Amino acid sequence: MTTSTYIEQRGRIETYFDRTAAQTWAKLTSDAPVGRIRASVRAGRDQMRTTLLSWLPENLSGLRLLDAGCGTGAFALEAAARGAQVVAIDLSETLVSLARERASTHPASRNIEFMSGDMLAESLGTFDHVVAMDSVIHYRSSDALQVLSGLAQRTRGSIIFTFAPSTPLLMAMHTVGRAFPKSDRAPAIVPISPRALTRDVQNARSLTDWRCARTQRISSGFYKSQAMELIHL
Repeated sequence: MTTSTYIEQRGRIETYFDRTAAQTWAKLTSDAPVGRIRASVRAGRDQMRTTLLSWLPENLSGLRLLDAGCGTGAFALEAAARGAQVVAIDLSETLVSLARERASTHPASRNIEFMSGDMLAESLGTFDHVVAMDSVIHYRSSDALQVLSGLAQRTRGSIIFTFAPSTPLLMAMHTVGRAFPKSDRAPAIVPISPRALTRDVQNARSLTDWRCARTQRISSGFYKSQAMELIHL
């Protein structure tokens, strides 16, 4: 069952990316010049996307993939170019529209179904692989585990996701962020202990048929994120 905290945070994320940060995000994920801080975030995201793609089969023909939290569609397009049938979903209708527009001239776009909505919707069907890049970083550990459990029920192969690893810097940034007025805040990034998350995954009854496999931390200026792979046994 979806918890109230997950629903509340989901609503904050949707509002933020649809109304507050859409233009900023569009610029960040383009080739347009940006400042030093945002350039480090862009470089980190590019490195993370390359890492996650390397964990998928080179040939994805005949496989169905969920890009959970697709943003402006860069990952979905690269997976589709490998032959995957991609469902690219994001809470932000604004970002999904931008993703659809950017992909429209690419031949691989015919393999992508873009939509706005909840990545946990059962109506999306089943998948061979699920990728959730920076899609659970705003959720506390219990809600992140719930997301993984929900995705696992509809996934045959692997779930690849990222989270914000609990480091002294991230914890300090998280604390400072609470000092801003609510109207000025982006949804908080919630740091999670990699060791605790691994333990929770291993102990979760809903994930008994899954195991933790590869993990990789990417650190690029203000971008700090850790990838983890769950494999279906």
